[in-house]
Amino acid sequence: MDRAMDQSRWRRIYDSVRRALSGGVRQQVTLFGVIYSLAIVLVGTAAFLSGNNLVFLILSILFAAMLVSGFISRLSLAALRLEFFLPEHIAARRPMQCRVAIENEKWMMPSFSIHLSRVEQPGRKAESIVYMPVIPAKSKVEAPLELMFPNRGTQQNNQFLFSTRFPFGFTERRIEVEVKHDILIYPCLDPQPGFEDLLASLEGEIESHFRGIGDDFYLIRPYSYHDSARFVDWKASAHTGELQVREFARNQDREVELMLDLNVPSGLNDWFEHAVDCAAYLAWSLSLDGIRLRLRTQDVELQVPGEADVYAILKYLALAAPMFGKPPRVIHDPSRFQILLSAQPSRFQDAVTHEGVRLLGPGELPLGGTGSASEN
Repeated sequence: MDRAMDQSRWRRIYDSVRRALSGGVRQQVTLFGVIYSLAIVLVGTAAFLSGNNLVFLILSILFAAMLVSGFISRLSLAALRLEFFLPEHIAARRPMQCRVAIENEKWMMPSFSIHLSRVEQPGRKAESIVYMPVIPAKSKVEAPLELMFPNRGTQQNNQFLFSTRFPFGFTERRIEVEVKHDILIYPCLDPQPGFEDLLASLEGEIESHFRGIGDDFYLIRPYSYHDSARFVDWKASAHTGELQVREFARNQDREVELMLDLNVPSGLNDWFEHAVDCAAYLAWSLSLDGIRLRLRTQDVELQVPGEADVYAILKYLALAAPMFGKPPRVIHDPSRFQILLSAQPSRFQDAVTHEGVRLLGPGELPLGGTGSASEN
């Protein structure tokens, strides 16, 4: 193990020295470069065996072309600056349109045949996402770009590569460039399997919970002793033979409380990520319906509208992480419809007995399927 650690340390030192001497530029010989190198070997062998000055002249031209190619390609990559223009709000796993600008800060030398590639993971081959045929000196060229981030949270892997094979394609030279600002990625807002069915059932339960006396007609139901006689529907009563009353939706604004339990046992981190996506999807969809929202966890409480907007909830969910050893606090409020997302639903069984409470655990919100979430 000590020997492996020593080799790894010396390897890091070697890489650091190599990057310092090369100015951060790496190169890879292309197939054409290999063939060209073999041609140089063959011509050089023929020159030394024959002693022919013409063959030596051809050999020198071949060497000169290789040196010129390396110098020009290195110069094309020098003094390039990268800038991104991203939208203000970015959700995971959703393609977004943005713009990228590449500025050539050299005074006289243009840059030719520049590829911009994104480094997804260290060690993986980077694929070109933007191609610039030419970038004039002291100018900036912009291009549209489509990006997609797979995970929520702060995006810190902002490594990109400039590469070129100009002018002769003997080698591909690359230089790393880093975007200096962090990018906050919201959870995925697109419906996953079961989310749309879950939202439809929740909207029905929310509407049912907030029925009452108001201006919008809701339903006709049998008369009970506490109902006012002025709401009796005489036509429906005559039709059924029993007293029937009209019921209306409440005038007050509907408020839904989303509670996300951060106390997640080991082994359920994948489900927690699924629950965060579900909470973000529900918050976004319900806010579009004009429903007031309240997000509550062990360490925060946000109300929309009022204290914040829905983007404040999405920003919190983008960085939400499990919090061990801190039990949640459930406050039942009949004026709200409460949705509880917890990896340990048994701790909330008392809350489920109240009207207007929906509990979502691994059984009701399984990974990768509708499960019983769409059946309740």
